[in-house]
Amino acid sequence: MPNALSTAALGMSAQQRSVDNIANNLANVGTTGFKRSTIAFQDLFYENIASSRMGSSQNRSSGDAPLLQVGHGSRAVATIRNFSQGSVAETGNAMDIAISGDGFFQVELPDGNIAYTRDGNFMRDSTGLMVNNSGLPLANQIEIPQDALAIEVSQGGVVSALLSDNTEVELGQIELAKFSNAGGLEALGDNLYAETESSGLAFFGEPGSEGFGVVRQGYLEQSNVDIVTEMVRLIEAQRAYETNSKMVQTAEDMMSVTNSIKR
Repeated sequence: MPNALSTAALGMSAQQRSVDNIANNLANVGTTGFKRSTIAFQDLFYENIASSRMGSSQNRSSGDAPLLQVGHGSRAVATIRNFSQGSVAETGNAMDIAISGDGFFQVELPDGNIAYTRDGNFMRDSTGLMVNNSGLPLANQIEIPQDALAIEVSQGGVVSALLSDNTEVELGQIELAKFSNAGGLEALGDNLYAETESSGLAFFGEPGSEGFGVVRQGYLEQSNVDIVTEMVRLIEAQRAYETNSKMVQTAEDMMSVTNSIKR
């Protein structure tokens, strides 16, 4: 009975992690470029109590009798992020850029490291640099002139500006990054991801080149969270939590019966 109590408690804890994750997905249903995640579970170690002697004659003759094993519950071990394409919405803002296909924008962190994002909500800062809504500049360091009248971004990532004297100048090239296992990226918050051993090293390419998506000016990629799917998962996690809580109550009732026999 004590094992049943701890096993059921671990099950409740694991399902609580799943509910927390679903809540985060739903909270970010309107977050630009957000990618939904799921929790991966793993069963815990098994206790080998005894070898069964009730197997088939074939098992008994071969000495390969099955073991009597009792498991000790489950635990949440990893967050798996789904990087499927979100819907693309038109904003009409020339500095908004969406990636249609694979790839990440690269932004430079204050410590000089590079972070990766699908959020293309860019703007011009006070120094003229093209930055995201957290003030982090593109790794390509694209600078927009003070007298720029209009900004144009081609599907291949070339950024150009129309100046006040009606001349057009090329400002730079947006380069995208990809990973062999994007699901292994570490979420940093602020719509940013960091490279890890699990994700592998980043490799780079221009938008529209082989294996990379194109960029679309005046659009933003929306969250890929599906509310109906998340609500179904929430119901499943809630039912699993309730079942584990009933297991705790059942184990407690059995212990109560045992104690009453002793008295």
